[in-house]
Amino acid sequence: MKRIFLVRHGETDWNREGRFQGQMDIPLNGTGLVQARSVAEALKDVSLDRIVASPLSRARETARPLAELKGLRAELSEGLIEIGHGLWEGRTSGEVEAEWPGRLEAWHTRPETVVMPGGESLEDVQNRAWPALLRIAEGKGENIAVFTHDAVLKVLLMNVLDCPLSSFWKFQLANGSITLLEQSEKGWRIPLMGEAGHLGSTFGIRAEQKGL
Repeated sequence: MKRIFLVRHGETDWNREGRFQGQMDIPLNGTGLVQARSVAEALKDVSLDRIVASPLSRARETARPLAELKGLRAELSEGLIEIGHGLWEGRTSGEVEAEWPGRLEAWHTRPETVVMPGGESLEDVQNRAWPALLRIAEGKGENIAVFTHDAVLKVLLMNVLDCPLSSFWKFQLANGSITLLEQSEKGWRIPLMGEAGHLGSTFGIRAEQKGL
């Protein structure tokens, strides 16, 4: 049986400020670095074979404490990079609404219909992230930690659960949270979703973080 521990990256200043990050390479802030160490502590007793991360620094920095603890090198997968928010990147929700009236409401109510200007749709993310996960699962090792991003995680979960992309906002995953996927001859299942007990006082989900 394959076990894949999906981890959302730790907090960044743009998460805290409510800015769309997308594929901008924003590093972890102090809270995010603490969350990264908490993830390593939570997974210290798991016999990991591999660690795979999005190439963005916030994912790599979240993976680093666990990689050092396990003596593993984090592999990088371009397919795990966050959704491209295009021209929305670096902007707050208020700034997006001012420049593209009505598009933010569509993103929050009909996310499957939205392609950010110069960016990606959820279908685009699904078409690269799910094959990337399958390649990881088909590779060596039974227990694998994968460090990635909010939209990528939600799309992967929707794929496992056979949910439509319109279900995007039904999932809420905190920075530094852990989700477990298991793959057997019977298919995929999700024994654990969005576990955040290890985060302690750094746990938090802000409404303005949606889709960042």
